[in-house]
Amino acid sequence: MLKIFVIPVKAGTQRKMRNWIPAFAGMTMMVVASAAVAQEKQPPYWASIASGQAMTHTGPGRNYPNVWLYQRRDLPVRVVKKYDNWRLIQDPDGAQGWMLVTMLSDRRTAIVKPGDPRPIRVGPYDNAKAAYMAQHGVVGRISKCRDGWCRIEIDRRKGYVHTSDIWGVAENEVVD
Repeated sequence: MLKIFVIPVKAGTQRKMRNWIPAFAGMTMMVVASAAVAQEKQPPYWASIASGQAMTHTGPGRNYPNVWLYQRRDLPVRVVKKYDNWRLIQDPDGAQGWMLVTMLSDRRTAIVKPGDPRPIRVGPYDNAKAAYMAQHGVVGRISKCRDGWCRIEIDRRKGYVHTSDIWGVAENEVVD
């Protein structure tokens, strides 16, 4: 929600202020337009937790009881429902709760699924050399996905991972 503050003006300063009012109005319109673009996505869609601490609630408001306190920035979540400035999210374990939209980011991330360590390869194909292995629970940033492979960055180390080895991207999803 955009709040507008009224600032008292001293006598004789109106002329100076008129010069910046159009610029301020233009900046305000850009902020409102960018917020509108961010709000256009329709569920379900992927997001990530933007902060080191983010709380979910049983309903879309701070007056609802707390469910979970997430303490992991970049954790991928699936947004399954929208209500005003709140999003019903699902985490990798399937737990759901309502989170304030400002606690979410559009940054695409993924988490390595349970099981044996998964190979992060130098190329997007099965017989590519494994650059390193990623344990269950490791979170990385996704930059591109195509044909069942995603380019992932984990602690400044880049490579490719098969979409079946991660949670945070649909099996045949294309991410550019």
